[in-house]
Amino acid sequence: MKTSRIALVTGGSRGLGRNAALHLARQGVDVVLTYRSRRDEADAVVADIEKQGGRAAALPLDVGNAASFADFASALREVLQLWWQRSSFDYLVNNAGTGLHAGFADTTPAQFDELMNIHLKGPFFLTQALLPLLADGGRILNVSTGLTRFAVPGYAAYAAMKGAMEVLTKYQAKELGARGIAVNILAPGAIETDFGGGTVRDNAQMNAFLASQTALGRVGLPDDIGAVVASLLQPENGWINAQRIEASGGMFL
Repeated sequence: MKTSRIALVTGGSRGLGRNAALHLARQGVDVVLTYRSRRDEADAVVADIEKQGGRAAALPLDVGNAASFADFASALREVLQLWWQRSSFDYLVNNAGTGLHAGFADTTPAQFDELMNIHLKGPFFLTQALLPLLADGGRILNVSTGLTRFAVPGYAAYAAMKGAMEVLTKYQAKELGARGIAVNILAPGAIETDFGGGTVRDNAQMNAFLASQTALGRVGLPDDIGAVVASLLQPENGWINAQRIEASGGMFL
């Protein structure tokens, strides 16, 4: 029997993480997704994947709490053995995160630290903790933002963390290459989700302005990003490595 490919998607219970998990399942990839507090949302995604004929499991994880990662790795090891009779998984998608809109002059140390813990320290040390479980020849896909290429006032701290993740991606690719692990980072543009309070989705004026600044004439939809995640993790794309891939429809060209 052919061994299933397994992806771990952090923040897979909602937003882009949910969409990515569903797209991966359609490509025949089984999914372990994480959630921070809404177990009901995570269970709904698991149920959707199972309806498609895939297999999935959900685990709680606070990516802002690095002290919890050793216990999470142990829980993941148990789930892999129980559900898949495996001791490893194939793909890690570091997606979980929160937004902040605050001007550079107004950002507080507490806000900065929270963003750092979630968007930089979290993925750094979570990936480190999971390396023993990540299969040789596997993939890591980090998530950045178009805001590292173009500057929009109010996102200095958030974009700075993502910029650091883009540098980290290159170092991970360099240092994990001996194990055949490819590492890339995906930078979405403006997407209609509930991220950041749902401004892009719900504010018609903002949506229209961003669409006018995008070559394809609209803002992105979750399916635009989930499809890219699934594509980048397909076996035939394994030679793509150490790259920042922007999926923005051509914003601010």
